[in-house]
Amino acid sequence: QVHLVESGGGLVQAGGSLRLSCAASGRTFSTNVMGWFRQAPGKEREFVAGITWSGANTYYAASVKGRFTISRDNAKNTVCLQMNSLKPEDTAVYYCAAAKPWIIYPGKDEYDYWGQGTQVTVSS
Repeated sequence: QVHLVESGGGLVQAGGSLRLSCAASGRTFSTNVMGWFRQAPGKEREFVAGITWSGANTYYAASVKGRFTISRDNAKNTVCLQMNSLKPEDTAVYYCAAAKPWIIYPGKDEYDYWGQGTQVTVSS
């Protein structure tokens, strides 16, 4: 019931910033925890950040904590990931995802809806 359309991504130098956006549609959007994942070549999908229904609580992978910020605007049905102080190891395809409705703290396998992905490349 949730359709996600991502935008953003691109090529930046180390230390630079990038903002990813995700436009969501569906009647249950406000009850879905939203998250960002990434997948680097040859590696498995990795959790990056998550945000609860109201946006009051956020969660981050240790590797991005203090550098990335996830936010949501339920009135506009959007989720964003602000990425600062980017490092070459941040290079990956980034995916926006929506968890099953009413889940408070979803695990990786409880995200059922996914965007198309957007490439982020950080050069040194």
